[in-house]
Amino acid sequence: MARLALALDGSTEDRILADIVEHGHTIVARLVGWRDLLDSLDTLGPEVALVGAGRGTLSAELLAACDERGIRLIALAASDAERAHSAQLGLHEVVDAAAPWSEIEPLVSGGVPVPSRLGDAWSRSDRAASVIAVWGPGGAPGRSTLAVNLAAEIAATGHTVALVDADPYGGAIAPVLGLLDEAPGFASACRLAGADALDRAELERIAQRYSVPRAAFNVFTGLVGPSRWPELSRERVTAAIGAMRAWAEYVVIDTGFSLEHDEELTSDQFAPRRNAATFAALAAADRVVAVGLADPVGLSRLLRGHGELIELVDPERVDVVVNRVRASALGIDAHAQVRQTLRRFGGLSDATLLPHDAKAADAAILTARTLRDAAPRSPLRAAIRDYALEALLPVPQATRRRAFAFPTLRRAAAG
Repeated sequence: MARLALALDGSTEDRILADIVEHGHTIVARLVGWRDLLDSLDTLGPEVALVGAGRGTLSAELLAACDERGIRLIALAASDAERAHSAQLGLHEVVDAAAPWSEIEPLVSGGVPVPSRLGDAWSRSDRAASVIAVWGPGGAPGRSTLAVNLAAEIAATGHTVALVDADPYGGAIAPVLGLLDEAPGFASACRLAGADALDRAELERIAQRYSVPRAAFNVFTGLVGPSRWPELSRERVTAAIGAMRAWAEYVVIDTGFSLEHDEELTSDQFAPRRNAATFAALAAADRVVAVGLADPVGLSRLLRGHGELIELVDPERVDVVVNRVRASALGIDAHAQVRQTLRRFGGLSDATLLPHDAKAADAAILTARTLRDAAPRSPLRAAIRDYALEALLPVPQATRRRAFAFPTLRRAAAG
């Protein structure tokens, strides 16, 4: 399922329009020339641009703009002159204008994923963490904000990302990103997983798309109200995360805060458990990001919660992140005080500290966008991006190119 922008002649467009809709793709615009398409790339956010191969609909400027934004450009050539024009520009995805949609569909929905970070592509087994669970204690430490922006930064490196709102106490991802939450996507995925019917087509149907140039990702929205938590049983959540792991390169999960097991003491041992979704997400995660607030109350909650967390998760899989570090709440040299507190009372010597950046956070909430889109130069966005690149994404090994060896020239001895 792709978002398509069209710049074709009328007859070709009319011929393939029904096939595009039948295959589940979304047409975001039907434009006339390459200039109109070029001006609309940032606002429309298409994933694929389907254009004619003539000079009126295909140009070097359009090709460069699509390459820069990670948009796949496919040209339909109606003559040898148009094919020559495409070849001159260096465009290889060229199809005959009279070709049936069955020949165009593999180019629209397929292709080889190429990571934007320099180096060789890596397999799933080489990734540092393909399922990332973001957990934090009660008191709004910034779980949802961190989960959303980690997903955005990972997507910006060229990976496919699924963002999951698995909080059994009520979803927050949908309002943060301005998405509709009438039908909770993750609960629907869990129901289908429980019936062994969650396949790729269903995942694409259920997921909502946060569409921006070069950093789009899929979102599975959370529960509309906390009363629907029985839909997120441990078995269903585990199965749904397993299906998403096979579908997307990275899965980022916003979990609930509570790690209580008191509900296991109830007389009905077969009743659904309120925190089952949180436990299932933590168990399935390759990396758990534990986030807390940088103030006396927030640090106290983080340290207590961290002790409970490492009883459930291997400590080596847990990264500690402290949010909203500021001198106004901690005094002089707030960073040193946070690190000293974590080391003294929790034995935590390695933690990532995020600065307090209310202006950037408010801009993101106001526009329902990620920090990357609302405040790309903010210190908070830079800190989250650095953490994602250094801790969550593997650094590809640079390919060593063999230099061309010139044969040694020997001067013939004078006779």
